[in-house]
Amino acid sequence: MRPPIGAFDTATPAPDCLAELTAPVADAVRAWQGSVPADRILYVDTEPQWADTAVFVEHYGRDLLERSANCVVVAGKRGGGTTLAACLVLSTTRVDVNGAVRRQLGARKASFASMETATGETGMEYGGITPLGLPTGWPVLVDSAVVDLPYVLVGSGRRRGKLLVPGKALAELPGAIVLEGLGTA
Repeated sequence: MRPPIGAFDTATPAPDCLAELTAPVADAVRAWQGSVPADRILYVDTEPQWADTAVFVEHYGRDLLERSANCVVVAGKRGGGTTLAACLVLSTTRVDVNGAVRRQLGARKASFASMETATGETGMEYGGITPLGLPTGWPVLVDSAVVDLPYVLVGSGRRRGKLLVPGKALAELPGAIVLEGLGTA
């Protein structure tokens, strides 16, 4: 199938290539119940050495910079407790960790989670973390600009491969909270 965005050779509906995904992401696709059918979530094969956004768009299309989103894991701390959450913002912006994230999580302090925490808790590879298949109960903070896009390029759970997901499907993820201004310039 021809991908809706990017200069990829082909796109495959995610339910048809579960073996290419990490276990938590494959489980999320299998259990998908959003209003957007699961077969509209597409997998594209990519080279792992080009996984980082700047290099990625050089190889797969400059138009992807405005249509890509980064998913990062943050840790909000209050008292003795820590809340882990995922944040999804356009690749052209940064996550407002000390403002929007801290307020949403009701934390005194918020910061990016360590690589060990992010990969250990999600079961995904660093550089490929995606909002699909995150641990149950995690808040998934999604910038409203991401939801507005017809298709968004996100990680697949691995450094190899990406997912093309309709923006509105991301607003329907378990634990999703759509926020205006989560991503800042």
